[in-house]
Amino acid sequence: MLEFLVSARFGVVGVRVVQALRFGGPEVLVAGEAPDPVAGADEVVVDVAVAGMTFVETQIRRGVDKWHAKPSLPYVPGGLVAGRVSSVGARVDATWLGRRVIAGTGETGGFAERAVAKVEELFPVPDGLGLPEAIALHSDGSTAQGLTEKAGVGPGDWVLVEAAAGGVGSLLVQLARSVGARVVGAARGARKLDLLRELGADAVVDYSEPAWTKRVLEATEGAGPDVVFDGVGGRIGREAFEVTARGGRFSVHGASSGEVTLIDSAEARSKGVEVIGIEQLFDFGPNVARWAEQMMSQAAAGLVRPVIGQTFPLERAAEAHAAIENRTAVGKTLLII
Repeated sequence: MLEFLVSARFGVVGVRVVQALRFGGPEVLVAGEAPDPVAGADEVVVDVAVAGMTFVETQIRRGVDKWHAKPSLPYVPGGLVAGRVSSVGARVDATWLGRRVIAGTGETGGFAERAVAKVEELFPVPDGLGLPEAIALHSDGSTAQGLTEKAGVGPGDWVLVEAAAGGVGSLLVQLARSVGARVVGAARGARKLDLLRELGADAVVDYSEPAWTKRVLEATEGAGPDVVFDGVGGRIGREAFEVTARGGRFSVHGASSGEVTLIDSAEARSKGVEVIGIEQLFDFGPNVARWAEQMMSQAAAGLVRPVIGQTFPLERAAEAHAAIENRTAVGKTLLII
């Protein structure tokens, strides 16, 4: 097993982790052991049951993400975990002990049996909600809720969701439907299109096909979508902007193609389209807890459900990252520890 450098905040060796040894493909993720973490004064230690992951984290691992500083090598990936609080620091209320929580670990540290989190980064998990579902609703769910709120989706709107079979996209489909909007779900491949039909999309299109935007126009009776959720960028994002309805909203939240869709403000004005750029995500932080609570309430009411398409054990984290990058993953991908 791989041995890690011992820092002052760790105790005895014995916690299973996955570490990125260098920047590169999924193969740089290696299982090993690390010292048992110890909570600082304002921190807790969480016994991790579930570790979440995002597409952005795969790009951080490659060293190509433009929005986050590169972590110092070697590092343990994972910024969000779910589990039970097993110990608390000197200035932390002891009532946190034993509670089921979602915990933000910062940019790194989540791919481990135990992880340290600051007490202000804890979110209690409601009784009756599974930890895998809770972590999906907290991360992708809060993002989807925020995007829907910012774009002002309303009854009767036609909404185009790119990457609609992914973790965020599948929830955007359901949220739009829950407020009375009509949805065109765009994804790649029959398996993902079948999922979108199950989620209630009014129309589905495969954006790997050359004339996919023609099908979007046909579904919207020639008018184009009133709202576009652009999580792909690149050529797909640009083509989606071209068919956005006059007076519509073009909301950017991702760049799984490797390139963020950038729209010139003069061009947007000439088309009468409001562009909500990817920088909107920078303002989401203060609202995450509120949006997560809303999503969990809607899930409890049966209005939405997180799609957890695949899970992997900790030692197969490289396979999980590969599934996200090669587009075979459906819905949310999680590590079960």
